[in-house]
Amino acid sequence: MSSSAQKHDVFRAVADPTRRKLLKLLADREMPITDISSHFPITRTAVSKHLRILSEARLVSERKAGREKLYRLHPEALIELQEWLSYFERYWDNKLSMLKHYVEHEDRE
Repeated sequence: MSSSAQKHDVFRAVADPTRRKLLKLLADREMPITDISSHFPITRTAVSKHLRILSEARLVSERKAGREKLYRLHPEALIELQEWLSYFERYWDNKLSMLKHYVEHEDRE
């Protein structure tokens, strides 16, 4: 995979649990890195690296506000994940239907 493709790989970006938590944190509001860092037991530098990866995947953006950088979620980039997962929903739906059928028939016996 080329380095350009890796920079925009949403799947790689959300593979890390810390980055998934960052996305949830930014889902409600724009935040400066100082506030973001207070939610994690890692250094501000480490949080900054995670935010850079999310930014390269176009999942978050930053803007300057005075002396601070504010980060915000860009949920549009998650559509790629949703489309990929929706393909597999048919398997989940099938398993749930089979379970429902099994439970309903167990009650009759």
